[in-house]
Amino acid sequence: MAHYLLAIDQGTTSSRAIVFTQGGQPVATAQQEFRQYFLRDGWVEHDPEELWSSVVTVCHEALRIAGVHPAQVAAIGITNQRETTLVWDALTGQPVYPAIVWQDRRTANYCAGLKVQGLEVQVSARSGLLIDPYFSASKVHWILEHVPGARERATRGELRFGTVDTFLLWRLTGGRVHRTDATNASRTLLFNIHQQCWDDELLAIFDIPRSLLPEVLDSAAEFGQTEPGLFGVPIPIRAMAGDQQAALVGQVCFAPGMLKSTYGTGCFMIQNTGELALRSKHRLLTTVAYRLEGKPTYSLEGSIFVAGAAVQWLRDGIKLIAHASETEALAEAAGEAGGVYLVPAFTGLGAPYWDPLARGAILGLTRDTGIKEIVSAGLQSVCYQTRDLLEAMTLDGSQPPSALRVDGGMAVNNWVLRFLADMLGVPVERPAIIETTALGAAYLAGLQAGIYGGLDEITELWHRERRFEPSMAKERRAQLYEGWLDAVRRVRCEVP
Repeated sequence: MAHYLLAIDQGTTSSRAIVFTQGGQPVATAQQEFRQYFLRDGWVEHDPEELWSSVVTVCHEALRIAGVHPAQVAAIGITNQRETTLVWDALTGQPVYPAIVWQDRRTANYCAGLKVQGLEVQVSARSGLLIDPYFSASKVHWILEHVPGARERATRGELRFGTVDTFLLWRLTGGRVHRTDATNASRTLLFNIHQQCWDDELLAIFDIPRSLLPEVLDSAAEFGQTEPGLFGVPIPIRAMAGDQQAALVGQVCFAPGMLKSTYGTGCFMIQNTGELALRSKHRLLTTVAYRLEGKPTYSLEGSIFVAGAAVQWLRDGIKLIAHASETEALAEAAGEAGGVYLVPAFTGLGAPYWDPLARGAILGLTRDTGIKEIVSAGLQSVCYQTRDLLEAMTLDGSQPPSALRVDGGMAVNNWVLRFLADMLGVPVERPAIIETTALGAAYLAGLQAGIYGGLDEITELWHRERRFEPSMAKERRAQLYEGWLDAVRRVRCEVP
């Protein structure tokens, strides 16, 4: 009997695989980091072969650690870094260029030109997104324009495009399947979220041939099965979802109004808006939360480009710390570190600013500023940016949440969650299982496999590990946040 679910969580800085029981309990985890390529200012790339190799490695390792034979796996669920763009040969599966990562800003001028032409209203109305280098469309356009022969080959139908989920599915199935799900499609700037299909007008704006595009399925669907040689037996692939939507599922935010925030490389806050594709007036994104049985559930999303990546920079970039785990004790020693602000605009600012040319800065330094104050400011920047998103959602008419559910690597840091609750003035809840992105992919795969009877059954599996209540005085909260807004104003470099 196949009793287990295998989740592939392909992230921005690492790939991991987690084996789950039918009850949603993790049995074994394997993780492997891979290299980030920063070729120029604002450019971020991955080696597609390193992505692929890391995924295969962690799947084998997780199954080995769990003592689970591949034949015991009922289904695989894939979740992935979104917007990251790959184009490959339709016959050989070989990429024509490295993966252009979601953080990459090389297409800022191209996007600015489209905005000057007045196209953003039309694009946003159809896709729910803004014209920004963050999304896949301008990255595909760049590859077609800059890789010799790529546009001609694409026109002849010889190339395929996909976000990471699609590329992995292609490789896992031995090149037999070219598919994605509605959540990933909704992050490309090419998908009409209202009609739930690729949009000819959007394709024309970005000059992208339709032949490049994958078939779009529900988030829980029959995506194919793995090539038998990969794991010894074929394993059904029954779910795909972008990482932030998968985390929404993992946090069982199935009721309209429920809100979660994930702290990984970036930070992503998503609120379930149900059947309503709510149009933001404050530069948030309307996107597909998940699609089941052909019916989309929508969400409002705010995207922050740098969260955990700020800690990684403190460790690897300026070497103030040796391990991310050191940050909690340093922040405890620094206290609030009021007056020192780190604005981590290393690749521009995301929501609600959408300023691709902004760059990072540390402000408010004095003679007695030291490592602990800078580290504390780095952690605080994540909380301030989350406040930016919640403020924008409130201005869009969202009701203040009764609590914010959090997950991701930074959510293990108690100091961060206490300061987050203080800065938001809202209770923060951490689940018993912190890896909710992988868990969401497993839930969706289990749903398609018939392990779960419906979303209500999945909801019963969620448990809270700890709740952080706000305790900061309103006046102090306002003072600290105003200092943050001033720091952001100082690094802004707006484009049209």
